[in-house]
Amino acid sequence: MFYAFRSQMFDQYHRAREHFIENSHQLIAIEKYLMLVINNLIQNRYDDMERDYNEASYLHAFWANYPPEDRGRAPVGDQIPWIEVGEQAIGHQLSRRLAYEFPVVEIGLPSGADNRFVLYSDEIADITHGLTRCAFVFLDIKSVGPRDDFDHIVLSPYQVSGDGLWAHPNQNMTHSAMDVVGARARHTFFPAIAPIYAFSNGEIAPTVHLFVKPIYRMLSVPHQGQPLKSIVTVCVPNGLLLTTNPNYLQRYPQLFFPGKDDKTKDPRKIRVRVSFRLLNCIAPWRVGIIEKS
Repeated sequence: MFYAFRSQMFDQYHRAREHFIENSHQLIAIEKYLMLVINNLIQNRYDDMERDYNEASYLHAFWANYPPEDRGRAPVGDQIPWIEVGEQAIGHQLSRRLAYEFPVVEIGLPSGADNRFVLYSDEIADITHGLTRCAFVFLDIKSVGPRDDFDHIVLSPYQVSGDGLWAHPNQNMTHSAMDVVGARARHTFFPAIAPIYAFSNGEIAPTVHLFVKPIYRMLSVPHQGQPLKSIVTVCVPNGLLLTTNPNYLQRYPQLFFPGKDDKTKDPRKIRVRVSFRLLNCIAPWRVGIIEKS
């Protein structure tokens, strides 16, 4: 199976890659369209998401003797890890409701644990003038509270696409390393996701990276409830936009800056921070905030 359709997929991939490099505005338009879809869905279903999210606090007696383990560096213990609450109450609901509105195919991929699916839309076909009518959407939920609500998100290599270099059908795709520069440090970042996928059935799908960040409040510290405050949505550019055309990483040198991993970690797994301020400079729609009306 590994080699059955390689030559066909190799040719399809390179045609699509060349097309999207020459027509980067189409990649951007697909990202903007899917960001609008997510924002509209959250706005229309915010009350439902808030209700389901807040129910976790009301259910405190059922899980309080079996709390989740603290995560991150040196937690002070005044908030309860709420990662799963956001994934279940908001992430699962988003995926399910998207599938109500669009044809969705849940293609398996051994590349991280984020929710991902191929979404089909006539709007994508219009944007690409019939080249494709689908996109491979990577969707991750990143719940935060007042202690860790920063003006950036932290991403792993499996949450960023690269330049997608594929030299020969019998070889495997690689990505150029990214030089990540901060105010006081720098490191090399190794993206692990393809910018475009060519499927065995002849379809191609550009990769779209969407992140949803539920922000919770903390009532009567410690541990009297963590209700939903707002939801931030983020679209990180496709790897071809980052590295090739228009080459956002060169235009905005601190768009990516060093993550929170130390130097003892495997360099291939080191994470990166992505600046909301610079995403907003690229395009205001790349970062949105949705609150209760």
